[in-house]
Amino acid sequence: MASIFTKIINREIPGYIVAENDSCLAFLDIFPLVKGHVLVVPKQEVDYIYDLEDELLAELHVFAKKVAKGIEKVIPCERVGVAVVGLEVPHAHIHLVPLNSMDDLNFSRKKLELAKEEMVAIAESISAALE
Repeated sequence: MASIFTKIINREIPGYIVAENDSCLAFLDIFPLVKGHVLVVPKQEVDYIYDLEDELLAELHVFAKKVAKGIEKVIPCERVGVAVVGLEVPHAHIHLVPLNSMDDLNFSRKKLELAKEEMVAIAESISAALE
């Protein structure tokens, strides 16, 4: 059964996509820790990040770096934090989280619920910063 991320990749369900190439996709987390929280995934559905082939793993991280640089341009933050947890969805993914404090990367805290219009605006601003 396809993961929810594969369904976003295949455009079977909507996602707030900020960047894409042949192998990777970046989109907003719909329950973000902070505004601008992005998920970066390989298009190939592999459960565990360290089961990815070396070339794809490297490409995923280079792609994530590009997206992080875009986030920094539009979301006020000291830096973009990176987390690989991998327990919540069986599809390898990297969390990119704008940080102003260590608590911004606390996955046990209450997630934000943002309006669709705000999510669209955030996604569009990050995407535009990558061009």
